[in-house]
Amino acid sequence: MVPTQRLPASLTSLDVALTALLHRLAPVAPVELALADALGCAAADMPPLQPLPSRDAAASDGWALRARDLVGASSYSPLLLSTSPVWVEAGEPMPDNCDCVVDSDSVDRAGPMAQVLAEAIPGQGVRRAGGEIAGGAPVLAAGRRVRPRDLLIARAAGLLRLNVRRPRLRIVNIPAISGEAVTAQLISEAARAEGAEIVCSEATGRDAASIAGALDTGACDLLVTIGGTGVGRTDAVISALAKRGEVVAHGLALRPGRTSAIGRIGDVPVLALPGAPDQALGAWWTLALAALDRLSGRERRLRQARPLARKIASSVGVSEIVLLERADETWMPLAGGDLSLATIARADAWLVVSGGSEGFAAGTPVDAYIMRD
Repeated sequence: MVPTQRLPASLTSLDVALTALLHRLAPVAPVELALADALGCAAADMPPLQPLPSRDAAASDGWALRARDLVGASSYSPLLLSTSPVWVEAGEPMPDNCDCVVDSDSVDRAGPMAQVLAEAIPGQGVRRAGGEIAGGAPVLAAGRRVRPRDLLIARAAGLLRLNVRRPRLRIVNIPAISGEAVTAQLISEAARAEGAEIVCSEATGRDAASIAGALDTGACDLLVTIGGTGVGRTDAVISALAKRGEVVAHGLALRPGRTSAIGRIGDVPVLALPGAPDQALGAWWTLALAALDRLSGRERRLRQARPLARKIASSVGVSEIVLLERADETWMPLAGGDLSLATIARADAWLVVSGGSEGFAAGTPVDAYIMRD
């Protein structure tokens, strides 16, 4: 028996593959989601918020007074109040003509008239109108990822839903000979963390006909397959993709991720990932995340520049992923090319050494993509 698919003699560069994958991709239409469901999604345009609090409110429990009426008050020279002070609880609106809140022990009410024992300044113990949320501000800027602290703002403002962009991602796992599905689970979890709506399925077999039948592009913006992209006798994803649509590139000048493929079924882009976790992650980080960013209408993810703690050597002609760990104020290279699971779990960031570079000298500032919040 001979292999069902072969890598081309010339590998496709990462830049060319990325351009092909992003071709004609545009941000998906915004949808309104419940706050919990919007977590991790990219914000779309939202109406401006009302100021919070809507008027001056007490920031602490105490007596509401007017600061200018307390000038000169002290424990040695108590100031008699002509009217009884108003007690306010934290969060309550401030009474008219009051601009400060003093502690309970700053007012003596033992005698027939209340006495103030301390001065105050305007705004003391007061949360100003708009102090928590300025009027006219959005929950967060369009294109930014919704974080738990953004949901705090939304809930405080009384919102129940948010306007977000959530790409629909279909993941098709090609069953491994061993029966394991760890890579498919990894990519599914990574996609959910990116705010994508996920639909997962599995081909009934590893032959081209079974895989082709599983390549359903209905109601999805990006189709990702896991496994079966190599040149082994049971690898048939590329043949299946050719039956259903178009194979744009198979075999990328990318390490790890060499046997990845780019294709299209109708208007839906397809990214075929290898079955090994590190090989799949290589194409996921460099290609799939860029596609999700484009579909979400958000900017490229967070990067951080630091000098290298030691040099990185790379082969010319192949884009190579290098994992990094924070070391004081530098990036410490952990591994490049083939990546162990322990190294992947340990890494704080990753970068790509382009195919036209031999690497970077120690001390060179490099921009790396952050993997941890």
